[in-house]
Amino acid sequence: MSATAEAVLSVSAIGKTYAQPVLGDIDLNLYRGEVLALTGENGAGKSTLSKIIGGLEVPTTGQMHYQGQPYQPGSRAVAERLGVRMVMQELNLLPTLTVAENLFLDNLPSRAGWINRKRLRQLAQAAMAQVGLEAIDPDTPVGELGIGHQQMVEIARNLIGDCHVLIFDEPTAMLTAREVELLFTQIERLQQRGVAIVYISHRLEELKRIAQRIAVLRDGKLVCVEPMARYSSAQLVNLMVGRELAEHIDLGERQIGAPLLKVNALSRGDKVRDVSFTVRSGEIFGISGLIGAGRTELLRLIYGADRADSGSIELGNPLRSVQVDSPVAAVREGIALITEDRKGEGLLLSQSISANIALGNLAAVSRGGVLNRQAERELAERQIGAMRIRSSSADQVVGELSGGNQQKVVIGRWLERDCSVLLFDEPTRGIDVGAKFDIYGLLAELARQGKALVVVSSDLRELMLICDRIGVLSAGRLIDTFERAHWTQDQLLAAAFAGYQKRDALLHEAAPRMTP
Repeated sequence: MSATAEAVLSVSAIGKTYAQPVLGDIDLNLYRGEVLALTGENGAGKSTLSKIIGGLEVPTTGQMHYQGQPYQPGSRAVAERLGVRMVMQELNLLPTLTVAENLFLDNLPSRAGWINRKRLRQLAQAAMAQVGLEAIDPDTPVGELGIGHQQMVEIARNLIGDCHVLIFDEPTAMLTAREVELLFTQIERLQQRGVAIVYISHRLEELKRIAQRIAVLRDGKLVCVEPMARYSSAQLVNLMVGRELAEHIDLGERQIGAPLLKVNALSRGDKVRDVSFTVRSGEIFGISGLIGAGRTELLRLIYGADRADSGSIELGNPLRSVQVDSPVAAVREGIALITEDRKGEGLLLSQSISANIALGNLAAVSRGGVLNRQAERELAERQIGAMRIRSSSADQVVGELSGGNQQKVVIGRWLERDCSVLLFDEPTRGIDVGAKFDIYGLLAELARQGKALVVVSSDLRELMLICDRIGVLSAGRLIDTFERAHWTQDQLLAAAFAGYQKRDALLHEAAPRMTP
């Protein structure tokens, strides 16, 4: 960007301190029509800086200028009114309201004091079409949508109206390839309109594709603000983590033994249809598929969070039929679920790290029904060290941690239990490249201990890197299972689409024929 170009927004000497400094002396300019990639390890300060710009946090030091005027928004609503918007990892949606109502909550069309429902539907359908949600009824309550579709609704909401600065915080973490392409098309249109875009992501291939400049944060400091073209992916990783990372992982010597989990014809409505598979001791079994394929729903059935219409589960060595009709029953039988929705289902954000890790391990930290604070602290400190959780202490509130460190707290809680079957739903969602390899190493260690692991991921390359076998779900059905060294990315993708193609063909055959 030319030195003579006028910045639409500038931050000068911005700093933020919670229990300890998380940002220090940040100087950065945003220019019209430019995509600035903002990246760094979890805990580096990316989300904190974006929240300061978006009005969700107040800086401890420094100042900002927006369109030539001092800028101190004080709240997200004020920032949005001024044209500074943010698509956050933490979705800002009301689950009991419809998609249409969420999209236009601040500007509902009305007539004679009543909401104009017809006009609201029309506006919502136009907004939803921009992000590929044409197939969803605008009157659907948001809470009935999956996380991926909720993410697209959040993106659509922020594309409505006047906008000069738009921040995307890990927008593609739960999106399919098609949805990512739709998002990138919208970003190009926004650039043409002169919108300044900050794009936060750990997916370096995305950054290299859409960004003109890159800003790298490490430990709360800017270590690089340069044209993207100057850096290779390997150089960017080195800047982010301060060390080189391998492009493969050695899972180490393992013994893949007898089956520990057997799923028999599990079904629930049209979400999960007659799914059967077996996972053995020491094995990492991956589950791939498009958003809406039934991956999360399948894990919830195994864990007892939802009730199956039919089918059964067998556990142990030797296998025995078990009744898993609730999460309590699942945990009693030795099944753990690390959920994709860590904020909504996995954590108490207002509580400390030690309290959150102790949640699933109360027997280990209590004596005669009374909580032993020293035991709780020791348990937390053990997992903070083992998981490399960046924090000021075990007493730090979990809500103050970065997304990746919050995920590590969830995983750390389960490591204290002797569960033989571990279900991981998007375990590295929102986690930087350095921390991802930490998680991969952890999964490998659990497999070496003889656990049976089931891993759901939207990242095919991730599954191909760590899994022994990959099962592909499509339209609720398990289409095929591939063995390591006998799969390709094209084969896995083809299987992911196969169920939908078959379903669409059947619907086409069943549709009434129109007479010309």
